[in-house]
Amino acid sequence: MAGTKRKAGLDSKSESGNIQKMSKNDAERRKTEDGALEAETDSDPIIESDTTSQSGDDDGVSWPSDEDDGKVDEFQGLSEGDNEEGGVKFTAEAPLAAPAAIKAAAKDEANPTKSKDAHMKQKADRQERKAAKPNADSIARSKKLWERLRRKSHVPLDERKKLIAELFTIITGHIKDFVFKHDSVRVIQTALKYANIDQRKTIARELEGDYKTLSQSKYAKFLIGKILVHGDEETRDLVIPEFYGHIRRLMKHPEASWIVDDIYRGIATKEQKAIMLREWYGAEFALFKSNDQDMASADLQQILARHPEKKTPIMRSLLDMINLMVQKKTTGFTMLHDAMLQYFLNVQPGSEEMIEFIELVKGDEEGDLLKNLAFTKSGARFVCLALAHGTAKDRKHIIRTYKDMIQPLAYDPYGQQVLLAAYDVVDDTVLVSKTIFPPLVGKEPTSENQQQELLGAATHLKGRVPLLYPFCGKAKAIMSTEDLKLLDEIHRIRTRTSKKDPEVRRKELVSALTPHLLSLIASHAKELVSTSFGCQFITEVILGAKESREPAINAVAALASGNEEEQALFDQPTAGRMLKNLVQGGRFSSKTSSVDYVDPPLKFHELLYQRIKDDLVSWATGSNSFVVVSLLETPNFSKAGEIRKTLSKPEHRQRLVNAARVDAYERESAEVRGKGKKAKGQRQAQNSVTPSGNRGSRILLEKLDSEQ
Repeated sequence: MAGTKRKAGLDSKSESGNIQKMSKNDAERRKTEDGALEAETDSDPIIESDTTSQSGDDDGVSWPSDEDDGKVDEFQGLSEGDNEEGGVKFTAEAPLAAPAAIKAAAKDEANPTKSKDAHMKQKADRQERKAAKPNADSIARSKKLWERLRRKSHVPLDERKKLIAELFTIITGHIKDFVFKHDSVRVIQTALKYANIDQRKTIARELEGDYKTLSQSKYAKFLIGKILVHGDEETRDLVIPEFYGHIRRLMKHPEASWIVDDIYRGIATKEQKAIMLREWYGAEFALFKSNDQDMASADLQQILARHPEKKTPIMRSLLDMINLMVQKKTTGFTMLHDAMLQYFLNVQPGSEEMIEFIELVKGDEEGDLLKNLAFTKSGARFVCLALAHGTAKDRKHIIRTYKDMIQPLAYDPYGQQVLLAAYDVVDDTVLVSKTIFPPLVGKEPTSENQQQELLGAATHLKGRVPLLYPFCGKAKAIMSTEDLKLLDEIHRIRTRTSKKDPEVRRKELVSALTPHLLSLIASHAKELVSTSFGCQFITEVILGAKESREPAINAVAALASGNEEEQALFDQPTAGRMLKNLVQGGRFSSKTSSVDYVDPPLKFHELLYQRIKDDLVSWATGSNSFVVVSLLETPNFSKAGEIRKTLSKPEHRQRLVNAARVDAYERESAEVRGKGKKAKGQRQAQNSVTPSGNRGSRILLEKLDSEQ
């Protein structure tokens, strides 16, 4: 570093004629002469030249003082690679002699009074320059108020109102003079934060007509966001239309693009979003306004249906804009993702345009485009469709792009759609198992840290979906309506693009996931049963697994005969439903109104009965009475007769009657409540007087009576 700077200083001296040229042989001769350098140091023009001082005091070089005992060899850094025309090349290790300017600076430092006076003069000059600027006094006063206002916790409410009122007397009518400076624009932002709605509208109206210019300012662009966040609908409708007709140009601007996309993503209405996105379709949509019915929609399919002759220029304009944004590496914009989805939906499947567009996405070497797409609604749908329409090579590339961010995708409502699409369309289940599953379940099932992470995912609203989907499929209990619609669309496409049978693919994924999830249930059954999501997780995994289920089943059944705390876990309704499903040995199908039994049989009912048989009557009259009903209804259960015999004992039957009975007072109160309401139908009137006893106990009594 020092050698490089010294060389730069020498180059400047050669231009002024102060450096004498030396040949390579001369330099070598000078190195070998003993004592010659010490004698020539004081008179050498390289050292005495004033041009050396241009490098400054802070060039990182430690200069020797005059009081140093040893002499400095100024040519010690010469090498054989010196310029043949006489230039000198210094190495970084070469010690350098102090120039005259550095010595003078050292003398100034020795005189602190002189240095202090110089600094005082510089400060005074700076203040004079500030005072000469327009509105200097107003800006100075407002900044003092801002210093007080910005400390929110130190300013009482009454004082803050007075400060805001004083601040508005200063800035009203001069706001445009404040907004283009990095320090004074903060004053306006603070005024917006603490102002009332009328004062905020005053600022918004005063800046009317300049919002496009403000969006291109490095500092003022944030003010637009403040105005829209703290404003109302009137302010929003005042600001956003100023960007109409300029969206394409502003999206190319390094500053304006961010605020425009923020407005599009979080502030604009559906109609305003449509107008902004339509400008990507060509200059016609930016220059001319239309009263057509498709004016309020950015759905390109509808626009092309009305104007099929415009398809070629619209698609070309849209692709050019998308390509420009991708090449500029500005791939995180929601507007870009919406535009990409519109283009992809309107190209012919399997066409050259679709293939080239997928290649455009794959061409991003860093993978930022695909990573950003996965976390927006339109972007995630586009990636899912690209997986469905793409070739095996395309799918492999997309999956590997996400290998470092599987966990963030699993917890994101849109990112998880990409994972589910990969489950459904990628034929290479080994690739999925090695790329997606390890970040979700860990590589070592017995590791406690990984078990805790997996436990957190299993009980998370979104994180559990990628774990359970291979087991329960498109279940409404774990997925939203939008997810189900997207998966239906993907399933229709994969009939043409995937070769493997969907059921075979699902079973292979289940086999890869099962050991990790069953291990979690076996070691953390108590934590899972304590939450509703955990109970659902246990049910789906155990019913979906085909082998090695015994440790997990035993762990769940053991809780039924554990201590009071563990037994209390089953008092919650979700735990009761879990036990009922496991006892039945399958899921109840609403289509067939019957239970779809798993194969091989689960046999959980036998384990559970052994745990609760000593306390069977308490279960039959408690919150989990339906579990006992399921035990009686389970086919081929050898202990069903023993249960009937136990419950038929007079003292036990009386407990069932007491649990199922409704007091006369309670029945009368229910009837009064039913008469006081306007029933919309016979069913509602009947429900209003339904007895509130233990329904499971009543069903057990009915079963006992029917067999006598």
